[in-house]
Amino acid sequence: MARLHVVAVSARLPRWAEEACADYAKRMPKGYEVARTSVKDERKLPKGVRIVALDERGKEMTTRQFASLLQAPSAFVIGGPDGLSAEFKNGADKVIRLSAMTLPHALAQVVLLEQLYRAASLLTNHPYHRE
Repeated sequence: MARLHVVAVSARLPRWAEEACADYAKRMPKGYEVARTSVKDERKLPKGVRIVALDERGKEMTTRQFASLLQAPSAFVIGGPDGLSAEFKNGADKVIRLSAMTLPHALAQVVLLEQLYRAASLLTNHPYHRE
């Protein structure tokens, strides 16, 4: 089973974002599980996982390239209002972006969960993703 972690430096999400994130997490294909955690400090991460920092200046990826990140246990980390520290990003295994534009925190989580679902669907040959 591919265990994926979404770690968000944030307060509680608005209801619409919480419902969307929960829906995508629930829909993950068999063999994929998403654990979502809100933390106050970006350094509080699960052990033994690849750290993927999300930042608008990070590497742009196609859906297929993003899907390759699901091949190993990974923690996808979304920063707080001021983003992630330079020290944290420098220590991450990968720094990627969901968009070159700055996204509101709640929307970034929804987009990330949708992309995790899309990538897992692609890897399991589910028809959700079309190229």
